[in-house]
Amino acid sequence: MAFLKRLGWYLVGLSIGIVFLVFFLKKKSEETGTEFCYFPNCRVLKDMRSKPLVFSEDMGTTTNDSLLVKSFLEDGDIDFGKSDTKAKPCKIYYISNTVEGKDWVLLAKNCTDKVMIEKIMH
Repeated sequence: MAFLKRLGWYLVGLSIGIVFLVFFLKKKSEETGTEFCYFPNCRVLKDMRSKPLVFSEDMGTTTNDSLLVKSFLEDGDIDFGKSDTKAKPCKIYYISNTVEGKDWVLLAKNCTDKVMIEKIMH
């Protein structure tokens, strides 16, 4: 009986601590704009969002393209099977996203100082 009583108090304290941490970290992340990325897809997209975008000469740059690319970098899914993550000097990523009911694929090169947008395919 003593073990069950101790286990009960332990679980009460653990649940209070978890609730405190969830509220504390949520408030902290909202104030500072901090994002916790643990999975490869999230980490690569976050890295790409932190760099300036450079469009290839074939694409041109319109406001529509810029908004479309930003939606890829926010909500896209990287196809690591097609992507070349070991390419030098820039890693090549295929990022898919559904925009207005259509499936799109973005080809981007992630360099150390910039992200080069090669083309958008649908």
